[in-house]
Amino acid sequence: MCNMLVRALFLTSATIVSAGCFGQDNSLDPAVIEKVTGLKVTHVPKEDVYKIAKPRDDVKFVVDGIAMPPFMGLTSTAMFIKGHGSNAMVMGDTVLLQDEVNPVMSIALDSGLEVTALHNHFFFDEPKVYFMHIGGEGEASTLAQGIRKMYDKVAEIRKASPGPATRFPGDPTAQPNSITGKPLEAIFGTPGESNNGMYKVVIGRSGKMHGLDFGKDMGLNTWAAFAGTDDTAVVDGDFAMLESELQAVLKSMRKDGINIVAIHQHMSGEQPRYLFLHYWGKGKAADLARAVKRAVDTQASSRTASAGAH
Repeated sequence: MCNMLVRALFLTSATIVSAGCFGQDNSLDPAVIEKVTGLKVTHVPKEDVYKIAKPRDDVKFVVDGIAMPPFMGLTSTAMFIKGHGSNAMVMGDTVLLQDEVNPVMSIALDSGLEVTALHNHFFFDEPKVYFMHIGGEGEASTLAQGIRKMYDKVAEIRKASPGPATRFPGDPTAQPNSITGKPLEAIFGTPGESNNGMYKVVIGRSGKMHGLDFGKDMGLNTWAAFAGTDDTAVVDGDFAMLESELQAVLKSMRKDGINIVAIHQHMSGEQPRYLFLHYWGKGKAADLARAVKRAVDTQASSRTASAGAH
C-alpha cells in the first residue's frame, strides 16, 4: 500500500513538474522572428542559428576612396539560438551613422536588449560609420520586436534627415573656458583639477595586471572633464566598469541625455576584466556633473547587487 501511495505521489509530482516546466512549447520558431521583424530568416544548421540581415543600402559609403557595398561589412545582423532556460538568445551587430547611435541605443536598452560594444570598423570612411553590438535572452518575439524598433528608428532618422548630422543637438559651447570647479567638486564629493578654465575629476578603480596591483594612475579610472562655461558646457570622459556594471551605467547616462561614443576594452589579461565607456554631453555644467555622478552611483549599486547575488 505504501509503495502504491509513493508511486502515486511521484507520478502526480512528475505531472505537475512536466506541466509547469515543459507544458508549453518553448521551441524557437523562426516564423515568429520573420513576422515581427519583416525580414527573411536564414537557418544555419551547423550551429542551429537563425539569422536576419538588413543591408545598409540606404546610404552610399566610401572607405579609403572605394565605394563599399553592404556585402563588404555594412549589413546589420541579428542571430538567434535557443536560449538556456529561455526561448531564445540573440546577438547582433548594428551599422549606424553618428547621429543614429544614441537614439538607437536608447531604443535597444528600453526594449530589454543589452548593448555590449560600440566602435568603428574602418578608417577614412565617408560618412563615418559605427557598429553597435547587442545581446539579449528571453522570448524570441520580444527580442525581435526590440530589434525591429531599432531598425525602424534608423529609418525614421534618415527619413527626417537624409544627410547625417555633423554635430550633436544643443547650443554651441561658449568660449573662452570658465568652468567654476567648486560646485562640481561638491557634486562629485571628490577634489578635481582646474586648467585654463576647464575642470576635471578622476575616480580610481583597482585591479591586477600580470600579478601586479594597478589603479587610478595607471589608467584604471573613471573621469569627467568639463569645458565651456557654467551655463553652456560640454563634458567628456571615460567610465571604467566591470561587465556586470555596463548595462546599468548605459541606462543611467542615456536617461540623462549623455551621448555614448565608444564601448571597448583598454587592456587584456587584467583581473577583474574591465570595460571602458566614452561619452559626450552638452548643457549646464552642474546638470552634466549630476548626470555623471548618478551613473557613478548606479555603477556602485549595480556592483553591490552583483556581489550580493554571488
